[in-house]
Amino acid sequence: MPKEEAVKEIKGRNVTVVGLARSGAGAANLLAGLGANVTVTDVKSEDDLRPYISILDPGVKRILGSHPDRLFSSADMIVVSPGVPLSIRPFDLARSESVPIISELELAYQSATGFADHSVPALVKEGFLAVTGTNGKSTTTALLDFMMKKGGFDTILGGNIGNALTEEIDKLKADKKGRIVDWIVAEISSFQLEAIQDFRPKGSAILNLSPDHLDRYHSIEGYAAAKARIFENQGDDDFLVLNRDDPETLRLYETKLKAHDMKRPRVYFFSRRQEVEGVYLRDGQILCDIPSLPQIARRMSLLSAEEIRIKGIHNLENAMAASAMALLAGAAADAVRDSLLQFEGLEHRLEPVRELDGVRYINDSKGTNVGAVLKSLESFSSPVLLIAGGRDKAGEFALLRDLVKERVKALILIGEAGEKIKKALGDVSRTIMAQSLKEAVEEARQLAQSGDVVLLSPACASFDMFRDFEDRGRQFKKIVMELK
Repeated sequence: MPKEEAVKEIKGRNVTVVGLARSGAGAANLLAGLGANVTVTDVKSEDDLRPYISILDPGVKRILGSHPDRLFSSADMIVVSPGVPLSIRPFDLARSESVPIISELELAYQSATGFADHSVPALVKEGFLAVTGTNGKSTTTALLDFMMKKGGFDTILGGNIGNALTEEIDKLKADKKGRIVDWIVAEISSFQLEAIQDFRPKGSAILNLSPDHLDRYHSIEGYAAAKARIFENQGDDDFLVLNRDDPETLRLYETKLKAHDMKRPRVYFFSRRQEVEGVYLRDGQILCDIPSLPQIARRMSLLSAEEIRIKGIHNLENAMAASAMALLAGAAADAVRDSLLQFEGLEHRLEPVRELDGVRYINDSKGTNVGAVLKSLESFSSPVLLIAGGRDKAGEFALLRDLVKERVKALILIGEAGEKIKKALGDVSRTIMAQSLKEAVEEARQLAQSGDVVLLSPACASFDMFRDFEDRGRQFKKIVMELK
């Protein structure tokens, strides 16, 4: 069998999984269950990877601390975890030997739809509902899953949110009752999309595009091109939901879809500013206009924007995007409406932690880029004491100047990027450098007055000081709860 066809038949093949963390462990275990000979490799040490080693299938071989060339040149297939750039030298060696390289997302798709093992039936009836974008992915994906479940569909949730998709697919395969789900609802990152092959979601959404991960892509164009792969394989029977108000997303629509005579999905929009075919805001009401759905009345009101349980401008957009996708995927309007009234939001996304002496403490640790912090600051009219900083992702912090000047009472900076942020913003707000998150919270406590907001929204990755953004957010909450 030629190597380039290896992805279609996994049993008995030699597969290298590159990158062991959560996605790598999920991929390795799924491959082992499919009968592959699996070796996982990571440049990190065994001590660093112990939590993931503990959950690996006993049959998976491990080579840690380096990426030996032979694992790349002699493999029948390579599965790459999202955190591993495709630009590293060993992948060039694999390409020179025509070894297929696919993402963990592609492996999950192949396995769920029956591509990877033709002796096993598909595990999903309708297909994938996939959400990407720079900001709001996790909230939108979780809300969409909530809506689909409320609408009576059996779904699983995974991807860049919660468990790896391969881990969830592995659980389905192991289900002795033969469970087959209606939909797989997935949050998808640009990293996961870089090495897809056949991945074709039934419904997809691009929420917004702003500069992010420029340490990996070096330009917004490269980043946007990776995001655009979410609809690369979609056709006339599929749908794509886009943000009509976001200039970069609209540019993607104009250049990648509208201007070309190619197979393409049916396109719908969501908007806070204008009437669209999809879901939009008008006179404080969330309206739905999807002519292709006979059960949806034209310009039908779902509910007022004020009734949506999760607050903030960005969550209004997330709610509209999720509503459009759920309706197009077959959820009843009542299920969508009830979900908007009930869904409480996610941890680390503008999460209220505590009110102390009239000061609100908010955990927005998921605000790992400039665009996310812009959206978060727009959600507050009260004076903000902003705790920011961490590992820089080539962020353009100067884009925050106007909102920081207008709304930020004090800027408290931590981490590797602290000095860079101070240089970009230090002249528009009182700026304090802190050596730790605990010191930053204590500084904010001293400066804050009743009616103020202390907001952790870092605009940076967490890896200089914390395991991940969840670890950062939970430490913030612990520090806040211990304040006297």
